[in-house]
Amino acid sequence: MEINVLNIKGQETGRKVTLNESIFGIEPNDHVIYLDVKQFLANQRQGTAKTKERSEHRGSTRKLIRQKGSGGARRGDINSPLLKGGGRVFGPQPRDYGFKLNKKVKALARKSALAYKAQEDAILVVEDFDFEAPKTKDFINITKNLKVEDKKVLLVLPKVEKNVYLSARNLQKAEVMTASAINTYKVLNADVLVIAEGSLQAIDEVLTK
Repeated sequence: MEINVLNIKGQETGRKVTLNESIFGIEPNDHVIYLDVKQFLANQRQGTAKTKERSEHRGSTRKLIRQKGSGGARRGDINSPLLKGGGRVFGPQPRDYGFKLNKKVKALARKSALAYKAQEDAILVVEDFDFEAPKTKDFINITKNLKVEDKKVLLVLPKVEKNVYLSARNLQKAEVMTASAINTYKVLNADVLVIAEGSLQAIDEVLTK
């Protein structure tokens, strides 16, 4: 699959690049996409929810009513889960929601996400660029030149460009990441994938090694 290379003014440079068919041309696998997105979202959870059990409440340990003969349920002290203000039974405890996925599964999920973007013609390739200083206005001008200012944009760079990252940080519909850090959720969450030309080789190295 060939795609035109644009400059940051939105103009064609006259050059084309060929997208790797083993990445952008595969048949997407929906199940591995589901697993990878599920893992990504699970890893975002803090897992700090906590309720007190009866042993963690402060209160008298005196048995309130006799064991038998009252006609009601058995209960012990005032911290009993049966009473208002008592402990909670099987309440949430701090935990890690993360789970393991094989590297090949995660790689296939990323390939599938990129393949979906290729099928939707939602990929733009631009020349490598950097800013002399952080300036949000410059980044907005690029999105306008590429005619994607009203869409959620994911810009993929070959390496960390701090000024580009800082320029996009305050924009709600724009995100910047390196090719080595690309993940399934971010790709699918974007309306348009803008890939710097040098990132294509980095993506190939990450997903085909």
